[in-house]
Amino acid sequence: MRRNLLPILMSMVVLSPLAIDIYLPSMPAMATEFAVSASDVQSTLILFLFAMGVGQIVIGPLADRFGRRPIALGGVLLYIASSILAAVAMEFHWLQIARVLQGLAACSTSIVVFSAVRDCFTPKEGARYYSYLNGVICVIPALAPTLGGLLALQFGWRSTFVFMTLYAIVMMILIGYRLPETRPANTVTTGPLYRWSRYQPVLVEPHFVFYALCCMAGMASILSYVSYAPVWLIDNLGVSELTFSGLFGLNAVVNIAACFAAPMVINRLGNRPTVILALVTMLASALIQVLLQGVGPTQGLAAAFSFMLPMMLLCIGFALLLGPATSMALAAFGERAGTATAILGFIQMSGASLIAGLVQQTELTAPYAVAVVMGALTSGLLIVMAMSRFDHWHQEQYAH
Repeated sequence: MRRNLLPILMSMVVLSPLAIDIYLPSMPAMATEFAVSASDVQSTLILFLFAMGVGQIVIGPLADRFGRRPIALGGVLLYIASSILAAVAMEFHWLQIARVLQGLAACSTSIVVFSAVRDCFTPKEGARYYSYLNGVICVIPALAPTLGGLLALQFGWRSTFVFMTLYAIVMMILIGYRLPETRPANTVTTGPLYRWSRYQPVLVEPHFVFYALCCMAGMASILSYVSYAPVWLIDNLGVSELTFSGLFGLNAVVNIAACFAAPMVINRLGNRPTVILALVTMLASALIQVLLQGVGPTQGLAAAFSFMLPMMLLCIGFALLLGPATSMALAAFGERAGTATAILGFIQMSGASLIAGLVQQTELTAPYAVAVVMGALTSGLLIVMAMSRFDHWHQEQYAH
């Protein structure tokens, strides 16, 4: 329908994973420079994701009221300003504030990207375009840490935020000149922006709530892994920033392969069985992590592999989980898909960030912290699925 739209959307969707992954190798150096703890630096990831989750509820209605282009331009402008603030921050609380603003900015562009696909293409076409966008999102974690590690070695950690600023400036020019307004003419643009009656039918549906919690469990596990990995591998195990980037990139490649394989698994098994398989895979990852920490090596590259290999199972489980769980959560809401999607994003990202933040307040070391998050959440969900009285929460009830 709009053939030139996809390259623009693919460029825009990079903003969110770039802000998560590019500065991961620099986290130990940032903790040293600001004289703060590792968990304090990890909070910059938590705050970013929490802001992205809250932004789903706050910014989504604004995109319907004012259009996609103004929200995209405003989001990229905020991304530029917040990246500059992070790059020049001399006190740690200013870096934290910058990350909150950057999360809201990334949320704005993400909402516009996925809304534009919904606006411009049929469901069949949209599924293909969503797969392209998700492919880009999966590729960035394989590339960004290596780029960030090289930038940090040459110019210091602040250069990673300078790079984000420059990329966002390019995006501002591209959006300003090339992104059309895609909001449908029949979009409701009057009435209150935020009202309980808009959200209540979604939040009282147990089927939605259960599969939203599945998405949250997957995101909380991934966020715990991503936030703990740099400090554990670089500070505790002594691997270099580039070695960390290579190990992290290897897991990202596994994630990419799993994302491409997931549609075939879903076609073969169906949505609900794939969710079960994904949860079991993540639970196995948690158990293997605990086992390897008990009997495996404790220092150097061998210990790094002992930590990262179970995380490959996590990446596979996450790739299998997200698609069918999202589909099952939204299945009943064809007439209010936008609202349901916003609430799902809020639960998934804000809930995950809160869980990861709480675990970081404990004394658990990285391997056990990640294993606790994965093991507790996935085992709880699997127990619910094994109890017949909760069948109405998770059985496929609606046609897809």
